[in-house]
Amino acid sequence: MGKINWGRVLLGGVVAAVVIDLVDYVVNTYVWENQYAALMKRLGIQLRPHAVPVFLLEGLVVGIVLAWAYAVARPRYGAGPKTALITGLGIWVIGSLIPGVDEWASGILSTHLLCAGVVVGLVTILVASLAGASLYKEA
Repeated sequence: MGKINWGRVLLGGVVAAVVIDLVDYVVNTYVWENQYAALMKRLGIQLRPHAVPVFLLEGLVVGIVLAWAYAVARPRYGAGPKTALITGLGIWVIGSLIPGVDEWASGILSTHLLCAGVVVGLVTILVASLAGASLYKEA
């Protein structure tokens, strides 16, 4: 088992973050704009002034976690897309599916937004994981 190549983890993480942030921007700004506006009105909240940089930073952190998870799993499962998909699925369950179900059960999200969000989130995370993992090489 080799050491983790942190430079490649960061590079893969940045690439994965670009995928995540681009999809999130397009979907949240153009596809679900009206649904989110109605949800925020119903909840009586608005975005904080610096929300967008926080969202971008979150995308970077998730991207780096995806690349790190791939680097950790690679010696056990082998290099390649299968391992990237396995690790992406794990990160999606922890970071998207479970919190989404919690928000639905709490009455914050509608069933439609929950289902659409977790499906789009799954595809996004899997594509981001594949993109980030494709750049990883052992140290």
